[in-house]
Amino acid sequence: MQEGGGSSETKFTDVGREIHHQFNSPKKRIGGTGVNEGGGSSEMQFTDFKTATDLLDGSTIFHIVCDILGFILFMHQQIPSVIQDITREFDELRDEYKELESELFKNEVKPILTRRKQAARKRVVKMEIKRMDKLMNCISNLKTAVKSMFAEVSNVEKISLVLGPSPLRALHVYELCFVNVKADVGDFSQSKVAELLSRKAIRSLISRGAGSDSYGGPTKLFLLVKAPSTLNLPLHFLPKREFQLNRKVVPFRLRFMGRTLHLDTDGQPNDCVGPGGLLDTASNDLIWYKMIQTNPDI
Repeated sequence: MQEGGGSSETKFTDVGREIHHQFNSPKKRIGGTGVNEGGGSSEMQFTDFKTATDLLDGSTIFHIVCDILGFILFMHQQIPSVIQDITREFDELRDEYKELESELFKNEVKPILTRRKQAARKRVVKMEIKRMDKLMNCISNLKTAVKSMFAEVSNVEKISLVLGPSPLRALHVYELCFVNVKADVGDFSQSKVAELLSRKAIRSLISRGAGSDSYGGPTKLFLLVKAPSTLNLPLHFLPKREFQLNRKVVPFRLRFMGRTLHLDTDGQPNDCVGPGGLLDTASNDLIWYKMIQTNPDI
């Protein structure tokens, strides 16, 4: 997704304001690329986040993924602001364009100067909408794909967000693990639980140095999902059974779980863990899927 321009007077949403506040905080940030200097990989353990509810639902996970995805693209200088704020700006431009059209089509007598100003503003707004349209289509397609996935399967174990030329040549990797997910998807409206978890996750990523070594040029985002082999969304996801990430890149790992979960202390710290211990990916027949690229830059 290529870097674009944004309004200098953007009104931030709650999550967007949190990102900007944390990013501009004078507090020293730690961490870096996650790449071992010696060429090998050093494991990074999961950072755990528990919900106030017993189980996670697909709607909550959807908003967590979208918020973190927007944060990643913004911190790595691929979009001018977080997705929530870009969406809000785009909606405001479209509303303004409709109002200007309505004003210009009215038959009431107006001073020539006023009509010229309205016509000029309409052209500017139309150009801004056209400039942002490609980006907004990418965001819309991505959200549709993720929503469709949760509507079809509930037990999604892991989502990997990869930035780089290709998944095998990743520059940055973010792994999101979900434990205790219930079958109920919900209506995909954002809840307080989702907003709180997103904020905590973003603060954690910033404190660990996410985005501190960003590559300023355009790159690609790849969204990969570890889900049951029964997932059948050929318009959005393709199976990647043999997929493996570049071992030289250490991913940022976040794990989200219901409050009733008790982790098995005998399990490895870098595995997704279920109520009975480590998830048995073989018995659950979970495989990797890659979201189909709807645009060369996302």
